[in-house]
Amino acid sequence: MNENEELIETLLGKVVDYGKTNIELLKFKSVDKISELVSSIITNSVTLVIVASFWFFFNLGLALWLGVLLSNIYYGFFVVTAFYGLMALVFHFFIHNAFKKGVCDHIIKLLLK
Repeated sequence: MNENEELIETLLGKVVDYGKTNIELLKFKSVDKISELVSSIITNSVTLVIVASFWFFFNLGLALWLGVLLSNIYYGFFVVTAFYGLMALVFHFFIHNAFKKGVCDHIIKLLLK
């Protein structure tokens, strides 16, 4: 009987060690996924800020140039604004769902990588 108790204690010790090891592995995997996701968000955010700055100044210049061509500066701003309003409507009604699905798929792919 003593021998069986020792076997059970050894088995329980191994089960506890296995559980602790699995918890540690889960922690390391979680840290890896979170760090990968955060680094992806940060690098994409920096890229977005740079592209947005470029796009802002490009559109400002375009609006001023169109305003000079149309002989009133504010006409250029109206034209650029109307263009973006039209693009927003097209995006909302035709592209929104596909874009949303693509972003969701990309996030899931990053998390399951």
